[in-house]
Amino acid sequence: MSSLLRRRRRAAPENEPRESDPVEEKPKTTRKPEKQWSCVDNCFWFIGCICVLWWALLFLYNIMPSYLPHYVAEAITGHLPDPPGLKLRKEGLTAKHPVVFVPGIVTGGLELWEGHDCADGLFRKRLWGGSFGEVYKRPSCWVEHMSLDNETGMDPPGIRVRPVTGLVAADYFAAGYFVWAVLIANLARIGYEEKTMYMASYDWRISFQNTEVRDQTLSRIKSNIELMVNTNGGNKAVIIPHSMGVLYFLHFMKWVEAPAPMGGGGGPGWCDKHIKAVMNIGGPFLGVPKAVSGLFSTEAKDIAVARAIAPGVLDLDLFQIHTLQKLMKMTRTWDSTMSMIPKGGDTIWGGLDWSPEEEYSPSRRKRNRNNDTDYSEGGKDEGKRKRAPFGRMISFGKDVADADSSEINRIDFRDAIKGDNVANNTCVDVWTEYHDMGVDGIEAVSDYKAYTAGDVVDLLSFVAPKMMARGDAHFSYGIADNLDDPKYLHYKYWSNPLETKLPNAPEMEIFSMYGVGIPTERAYVYRQTPSGECHIPFQIDTSASEEDEDMCLKDGVYTVEGDETVPVLSAGFMGAKGWRGKTRFNPSGIKNYIREYDHAPPANLLEGRGTQSGAHVDIMGNFALIEDVMRVAAGATGDELGGDQVYSDIFKWSEKIDLNL
Repeated sequence: MSSLLRRRRRAAPENEPRESDPVEEKPKTTRKPEKQWSCVDNCFWFIGCICVLWWALLFLYNIMPSYLPHYVAEAITGHLPDPPGLKLRKEGLTAKHPVVFVPGIVTGGLELWEGHDCADGLFRKRLWGGSFGEVYKRPSCWVEHMSLDNETGMDPPGIRVRPVTGLVAADYFAAGYFVWAVLIANLARIGYEEKTMYMASYDWRISFQNTEVRDQTLSRIKSNIELMVNTNGGNKAVIIPHSMGVLYFLHFMKWVEAPAPMGGGGGPGWCDKHIKAVMNIGGPFLGVPKAVSGLFSTEAKDIAVARAIAPGVLDLDLFQIHTLQKLMKMTRTWDSTMSMIPKGGDTIWGGLDWSPEEEYSPSRRKRNRNNDTDYSEGGKDEGKRKRAPFGRMISFGKDVADADSSEINRIDFRDAIKGDNVANNTCVDVWTEYHDMGVDGIEAVSDYKAYTAGDVVDLLSFVAPKMMARGDAHFSYGIADNLDDPKYLHYKYWSNPLETKLPNAPEMEIFSMYGVGIPTERAYVYRQTPSGECHIPFQIDTSASEEDEDMCLKDGVYTVEGDETVPVLSAGFMGAKGWRGKTRFNPSGIKNYIREYDHAPPANLLEGRGTQSGAHVDIMGNFALIEDVMRVAAGATGDELGGDQVYSDIFKWSEKIDLNL
């Protein structure tokens, strides 16, 4: 019977429905729908991959033989030159003169000694330098503790932030980002150690004289130099200031010989007795235009470009902090920033119709470098070429920057009446002095059209009167008519080389050492922004650019020869002319040398930040500069280094400046 049923089942037509066989039935499975990945999933996946890759590379790096990275680098780039310390040790050089490092603005670490409740657990931890972890962990608290009192320029009530001491204060700015570390390591190769090296760290936020009033920093520098000289066989110290530290030490040299209580009481001849050489690296002797844009709108070239790429982001309440507004509120309490406002006015920096660097041509500079020929300017088409208006440090609109001075209708802002601003009531937490100007005051600033170096001090006094009132008590920006006038004995003039004399130290040497070959901010095209709550009413106009490379205008910024921060004119003029030979600014005829270092970017990633960099901070790892410093520390003179080493037109530009010497 069963066989008959099987035959019938096989013989049934294909379209006839088959009887279900309970034995053959299988349970049905329902497929779950595939999960769709979201943007968040992709982000976490990407971050996870990066972390795994990073830890894998870190693991491999730590287990590989120590010689392997050097071997790989040599295989790719060829034989690497010996570090200066190793090279000079082979030549037989040894430590002789004690060295003192004077760091610049922002490169020295600051730590918390007393704070408010929000800073609980941060005692003696770095608020500035290191990992900067507190910036994103508690940003408002960090801004509060990094700010100074807006009235006094000193500590706010209940807050004490102090400079880190020792070589670790400024060897690295952040993990892996060296400042003084490379120079220190190379000096150690020829016998230097902590007893013959001293980091003159100071609170770079406060005015120079106030570092003595609050922390007795100048007295500590004086005592340490005297101790190092006395314990090193009477060998004089070699001082190595960098960036704003150059101005700080210029102030020190006047302070140390001035009578107490204003000065250190060292008496005439102290510098000649204790200092062999001052080797200034990237010194902003005559200020930097970047300081003007920073104080005026909290901007520089990079911030302006970032703002153009992501409009509005920097003005948002990011991480509970109005980014640029609170940055302005904080930095405007740092009196030291006012030490770098351009000095010398139109005499040094030029006016509406001229500037010392007006013939600067980047294209010619490149041709000269590639052909290894003379770096001087000039040419048959020079008179026909349109010149960049470097003398107009701030222009409101590209049309104003391009216009003939006779076509610019300027309405003086100095006597303008400021109005009221509703933001005073709503922006207390991000208050800047712009909120006291009102619409009329803001309009008056833009109606002046073009500002030269002689105008910017008045401009900043108009837009930030409280800040500049503090600054006027500690800094000056003019040119002295008579340096024997008793008023120039006051400390406010000591950091301006155009209003003070170098010490009577004929045996001392001064070096002006800086990078060249990098576009450096010189002037700006601005625009007035639409009004709004808590806003900064002026911005660099990033739409202003020129196709002609020799017009030096890109993204609203005019650039000129320099080290990316300090123009050559500021770093080199005093050494090229102001202090060259016996002048009224250098009555004892201290020898001056200019040592320029032509910038060469790293050839590949294995070179890191490069050994031939001319950039403002990266130059601290420049092998040629380090070698020069080490040779002087070991006893060489400027003449033995080869005298001046010049690639720019600093001597030509200096001759265009009509200054009574």
